[in-house]
Amino acid sequence: MVLVAWLRTSLISGLDQTAWQRAQAVAEIVNSGNLHARLPSPGDRDIAAQVVDSKGTVRSSSPNLEGNRRVFTFAPSASDEPHARSVQHPPHSENGIWRAVAIRAGTPSAPMTVYAAVLTEDVDNSLAKLTRGLAIGVPMAVTALTSVAWLLTGRALRPVEMLRAQTAEITVSDLSRRLDVPPSADALGRLASTLNDLLARLEASTQKQRQFIADASHELRSPLSSLHTQLEVAARHPDSADWRRLGPVLVEDSERLSRLVDDLVRLARLDAHPRFRRRPVDLDEIVFAEVQRARQRTNLTIDQHTVSAARVDGDVDALTRVVRNLLDNAIRYATLRIDVSLGACDGTAQLVVSDDGLGIPGPDRQRVFDRFTRLDDARARDTGGSGLGLAIVRDIITVHRGTVHVEDNAPGARLVVRLPIARL
Repeated sequence: MVLVAWLRTSLISGLDQTAWQRAQAVAEIVNSGNLHARLPSPGDRDIAAQVVDSKGTVRSSSPNLEGNRRVFTFAPSASDEPHARSVQHPPHSENGIWRAVAIRAGTPSAPMTVYAAVLTEDVDNSLAKLTRGLAIGVPMAVTALTSVAWLLTGRALRPVEMLRAQTAEITVSDLSRRLDVPPSADALGRLASTLNDLLARLEASTQKQRQFIADASHELRSPLSSLHTQLEVAARHPDSADWRRLGPVLVEDSERLSRLVDDLVRLARLDAHPRFRRRPVDLDEIVFAEVQRARQRTNLTIDQHTVSAARVDGDVDALTRVVRNLLDNAIRYATLRIDVSLGACDGTAQLVVSDDGLGIPGPDRQRVFDRFTRLDDARARDTGGSGLGLAIVRDIITVHRGTVHVEDNAPGARLVVRLPIARL
């Protein structure tokens, strides 16, 4: 519709320009004084012209209007631009619609009006043919293009449907399956690779969660079984139960169970990605307070003379838990002495807790930060550890954008924590 309307406007404008040029040519004849009763023919039967004087008498006509009375009666245009009008079925002329213009000519004493008109029949016929062609061709072309687009889209989306079907078949009980990656290195292939990476991460996370649940159940079973057994024996033989000896043992088992539950709750909160209350924290004050607390629970020598000021951005409770776990770990495995140092250098605060125990072999220095990890010999369940302390340390330090690792102390182990210092 827009095309037909634009084309009609363009063609009619061309007809108006033709009529205007014919009227100017006739006006030049009038002005030259060579006007005759019959105007020279332009060779086109679709162009008509008349010259009318001030009394309305036809003074000259084109051959196709010769002998006719005045056909056009509208006033001439006052501007130099064509101002055409549509005249339908002019009297004594051929049927159809004409585009007619009028201009002034002659002298002031003998003014005349020149009319020129062009028949629009050819334009109307051409536009009618075009409209019929578009009315038939456009729906056919749209149908053909839609069909081709439908087929191409279906073919392009077929691999997507295959990926969707394969994804729907993957269940939480079988995350080992992977999607078939299309051979083409396009967006679909990258999507399949990304989904496979996602499945791999989900599988690893699920396995880790299941292992965690299994380890937690195993760890909880041991102190609960011990408490249950001792209480059951005491209940069945109340007269022979030595409560003075049994009481401290039960208290120790219950404290161990309480520590384990507390560590499990803390790990669960860390897995939920909590928002710590970040603010500038004097890490040296936390170290001094925790060292004083640790000295009340052990006879080991704890040296803190190399602790200097260091301020970091973090959560006070979380960082306190880090220092406490590091000291508890050192107390558990040290022989005679524990050294604690803290300093700031190059925008990083470094906390080091060293013990003089058996140390940690090189291959196990990364594994000790896994949950429920205990090494052989000295690092056994009998020492009272749950295998969660260093895992909590690593998770908290990671949230604080820091690092923690183990170094050799010869003898013993050095646990090194690095945290970015607070911005002023």
